[in-house]
Amino acid sequence: MKILCVADHIDPLVYSPAVKARFADVQLVLSAGDLPFSYYDFIMSTLNKPLLFVFGNHNLRFMHLYQGCRDAFGGSDPCAAHGDERRPTGATYIGGRVRRERALLIAGLGGSMWYNGGENQYTELQTALRILRLAPRLLFNRLRYGRFLDILLTHAPPRGIHDGQDRCHWGFRSFLWFMRVFRPRYLVHGHTHLYSPEAVRATRYAETTVLNAYDHVVLDVEAGE
Repeated sequence: MKILCVADHIDPLVYSPAVKARFADVQLVLSAGDLPFSYYDFIMSTLNKPLLFVFGNHNLRFMHLYQGCRDAFGGSDPCAAHGDERRPTGATYIGGRVRRERALLIAGLGGSMWYNGGENQYTELQTALRILRLAPRLLFNRLRYGRFLDILLTHAPPRGIHDGQDRCHWGFRSFLWFMRVFRPRYLVHGHTHLYSPEAVRATRYAETTVLNAYDHVVLDVEAGE
């Protein structure tokens, strides 16, 4: 299965009349955040594929509408009870949730490291607690499907992998622990921009490939089942 991963910047290779031909074999879209909802709607309407997203630390105007959508067990979407008029996009928010999509087990943890007290910023302790809230569903996955998770979708990177020197762009150490314990096949993130073709986009850590989705990248994944 091919997955189109996007983050942080509207890529002209994606926001293009040729997008349908260019990504004809894509079955799923993942966004690591900091993108406008109009971009999501363009991708979804053109490719006619589901899009899962987390919020970053920018483009947070509508984030309050999704604060009740933190069902780690991936049941019926709590936001649906409020009616479609509350949903600025048809994309599916998975922040703080675990979802089974196209036979893949995907969890989302958005936001960045706390740096100025703004919205969707977290300390290491807060992020560790967010991970613990996912743990019951991850353990259920291990019993039901034989694995904890296929993909962890985040905005910030793990600490020391693709992150920056300033506090705003630090990664989370909790993500390193997450990868060692729950062994997702991929951690897809954004937040750190890639300005050079020589910049490192993919790094292996334990049993996980950490992938920077800045602009776009296509991930080829075998379905878990």
